[in-house]
Amino acid sequence: MIEKTRSNQARTRNQRLAALRTFYRHLAVHHPEMLAEAQRVEGIPTKRVQATRTVYLERDEIDTLFQTLPRNGSLALRDRALLMFLYNTGARVQEAADVRLADVDLSEPYRVRLHGKGDKWRSCPIWPETAQLLKQLVTAEPTEKTTSVFLSQQRKPLTRFGIYKIVKRHTASLKCSALGETHGGLFPHAFRHSSAVHLLKAGVEVNVIRAWLGHVSLDTTNRYAEITLRTKQAAVAACLPPVDASAECRPAAGWRKDPDLLKWLDSL
Repeated sequence: MIEKTRSNQARTRNQRLAALRTFYRHLAVHHPEMLAEAQRVEGIPTKRVQATRTVYLERDEIDTLFQTLPRNGSLALRDRALLMFLYNTGARVQEAADVRLADVDLSEPYRVRLHGKGDKWRSCPIWPETAQLLKQLVTAEPTEKTTSVFLSQQRKPLTRFGIYKIVKRHTASLKCSALGETHGGLFPHAFRHSSAVHLLKAGVEVNVIRAWLGHVSLDTTNRYAEITLRTKQAAVAACLPPVDASAECRPAAGWRKDPDLLKWLDSL
């Protein structure tokens, strides 16, 4: 119904159905007379949806992005530090918004503690270049230890929606091979995907990447391995093996019709 009357997608419909199932399970436990109704709701099937496309930037596209970022302006340092932080750590947008100065170690070993899903904390190493940008940002905008690292122009903590706007603004004109030239800007999660894919291409073990990104299930991380495998398969398909025209091909009928081979076998 909501797909027709409200033009919702199947994903939205499945999310609403999940909420209804949870509510009716609660009713069935506390009000047994609603058990039959709860069973009817439980029997509504979930619609199958196509897996979302994993958008990531190639390494040369990342380099182009940071080369074209503005270096002058009141917010240039903050934006550069934010994008470098997202790519370095693979943090979710809410995790980046929640980072406090007390969560970052700007003396060796450089690292940041991220508060992720399920109220879980994880520690991620950061590059010296990222630490240097964060040091400059903190020096330019002195803050308390409990203050957010990334602040708005009004000196308030950036929200996830503020980070969305910053990322989309700086990537609007960036050429992305995954989406084409006219994409209108990327979402912050593209940096998380890019970090995971580049770590895999560098030979980092999947379990290490899982802990790096804060995934509960290894299946979530394995989709990046499938992406890199498809990339390799496309490369193999584009680069065909050389054909030696002077070499004679063995008959397709099999070894039983190869006179030289049969003669050799008879001589044994």
